[in-house]
Amino acid sequence: MKPIIFEITGEIEAPAELVYQIIADYRDGHPHIVPKKYFKSLTVEQGGIGKGTIFVTETEAFGRKQTMRMHVTEPSPGSVLVETDYDLGIITTFTVTPDGENRSKLTLHTRSEPKPGLMGLIERFLSPGLLRKMYLAEFETFNQYLRSNQYRAQST
Repeated sequence: MKPIIFEITGEIEAPAELVYQIIADYRDGHPHIVPKKYFKSLTVEQGGIGKGTIFVTETEAFGRKQTMRMHVTEPSPGSVLVETDYDLGIITTFTVTPDGENRSKLTLHTRSEPKPGLMGLIERFLSPGLLRKMYLAEFETFNQYLRSNQYRAQST
């Protein structure tokens, strides 16, 4: 069966360098930008900053929980970061590009291998809508974090 591919771009209210640093920091940055409605936990097993990080995250959607063990690579450090779950066949790429002095574009690109049979057909039908909701919520959560007192306290 063909892979499921979904991509969306959103605006982040910060310079590209800062946006990338937050995404790549799985201990003190990334956990603040994922919407808690969908991402129930994020536990770093190895590393914690960019390439070589391994983390476990639990997601919940449609009343179903899924645990993913993600391996992080940086094909283009400072602008492209990739999370891969080799067992589930899920790859999410974060691409950060400048959009003026204090804004950035963040593109999230996910490729996943659907399950065989009827479950795969259901995944193919439901995944794009779910990913759109999750990623739009992530863009909003990211911008809220940047505006928050919590972020300002950590960055000083």
